[in-house]
Amino acid sequence: MDEFTTCNLDYLPENILIDVLSYLSVRELVKAGRVCKRWRRLVKDQKLWRLVDLTAWKGMTSRILWVLLRQYLGGGLRCLRLRGLLLSVRGGTFLSEAWLKALSTKCPRLSKLYLLHADLRSLPSCQLLPPSLKVLELQGCELPQGFFNQDLPASSQERPQATSAVKQKGPRGGAYSGISIECLILNNVPSFKDQHLQSLTSWERLSRLELCDTFRVTANGLRGCAAKEGLCGLEGLFRLKFLEMSVTTRQGYQRPMASSGLGSGWLGLEELSLGGKEVVPGFLCASHLKDLKRLYLKACTLGEMQIVHNCTMLRRLPSFHRLEFLDVVFQPRLCPPEGEGHGGGEQDGEEEAAGGDNESKPDKLIRNLSRSLAVVLPCCTLAFRNCSVQINPD
Repeated sequence: MDEFTTCNLDYLPENILIDVLSYLSVRELVKAGRVCKRWRRLVKDQKLWRLVDLTAWKGMTSRILWVLLRQYLGGGLRCLRLRGLLLSVRGGTFLSEAWLKALSTKCPRLSKLYLLHADLRSLPSCQLLPPSLKVLELQGCELPQGFFNQDLPASSQERPQATSAVKQKGPRGGAYSGISIECLILNNVPSFKDQHLQSLTSWERLSRLELCDTFRVTANGLRGCAAKEGLCGLEGLFRLKFLEMSVTTRQGYQRPMASSGLGSGWLGLEELSLGGKEVVPGFLCASHLKDLKRLYLKACTLGEMQIVHNCTMLRRLPSFHRLEFLDVVFQPRLCPPEGEGHGGGEQDGEEEAAGGDNESKPDKLIRNLSRSLAVVLPCCTLAFRNCSVQINPD
């Protein structure tokens, strides 16, 4: 064992040392770079700065951001996670226009930006963000009124007619102008309103939108942004393929849910995810989405008869092929009609006689519900993940 006590890290290859340093946090990496010149050079290797998470760094300031950008961040950066000063007693400007401009220049491959508790009201528009962004995620942030606006050319009104041509060309070909974000995730952003949602209709690449606890989005706002046929072709968010809406907080919230605006239809929308209080009105309106292929229902309570009725309406959708329940509590029917069989009474009796003693009542109810939905939607794939059944004491 004596030979191991005199082992020196300098004898290890540099690729091994870089793998060891990859397990350190950003703050620990900065401290490790002060050990010696060799370690300082290794710490600056861009393999260590591809996924940078600064949300756990307490006391983060704009000065520290400038130091990290000048000395460590570079062309290898792909994902950046930041925590702002919105809930800090220090306050002050966190993301400045000069820092964002320098970030765009030095990190041209940055594709995902996550901002937590950031006050963005000092930024007039999201066009100041790096143009290479594909994913923008905001959680607990404050937004200005026209944050999602972009200056479009005069010929932008005729763009819906040439959608296919625009999608085939990239920024180098001159087809794209402005914001190139493809996925926008908003989690608990109270300042997001119908006006912000309307501004997203000018985004040329937006295909995925997730709205979680955005309480100021109304059904009228969603109805006005839905993709539909207009005088000049398709209008609204006609490029959107995935939409997620969920309201899981704020107990006693009685305002009409925004997902009820889906009843007017939405052309081109292929995937819909509903959570919390948005499930009931959205599930009822899902049958109006002609291009819907997949539906996800999360964190809610649904009645058995309600599910069967709504799924019967989904049968009219030609491309619908997947229905998934996640963290859903099912309410069984109180008095099922006599003689009703979900898949053949004799077959049910044989299965119960074979293995019914070893199966709990909730599992049996979920199995019967799955069998009923299989009859209603024979060409649809059903998935139940972490679901339960509400059993009445009676």
